[in-house]
Amino acid sequence: MTTTDSLTPNPVLRVAPAAPAEAAAYFRASLVFHADVSDVAAALAADGDPGFVVLDSRSTAAWDQGHVPGAVHLPTALIPGQAGQLLDRSVPVVTYCWGPGCNGATRAALALAELGYQVKEMLGGFEYWVREGFEFETWEGRERRTADPLTAPAGSEDCGC
Repeated sequence: MTTTDSLTPNPVLRVAPAAPAEAAAYFRASLVFHADVSDVAAALAADGDPGFVVLDSRSTAAWDQGHVPGAVHLPTALIPGQAGQLLDRSVPVVTYCWGPGCNGATRAALALAELGYQVKEMLGGFEYWVREGFEFETWEGRERRTADPLTAPAGSEDCGC
């Protein structure tokens, strides 16, 4: 990585951008480890097997408050003792927790990877699942909220990115 003079007035360019090849490697690696909410939702909504299982790593109280339909509930602390009974090592796992301010999905992904599972973390967690207007389940049944216009375009579940 190349740095510029620390006296450069532009805070964005005080540290120069990475060389294109370095940037491509970094962003490719990021996609290996992460999936976004809309991509997970689209894969789950498509006909057939999405090729992965979604895992909610939060507490039972949080799960009851709302979770991704079809997700497996396995709090992070229970992963070492129960993952083998609930998950197939040949099927990739996408973990989520509350949202971007929580690293529970990261800790769950680490625990699963250490047990030999292929795993990705769902960026945005349950917060963004709800904010983007996707249906979720609670202990009372299914719900759906209007998408937050700051997270999803009006009238569409596809952000176009």
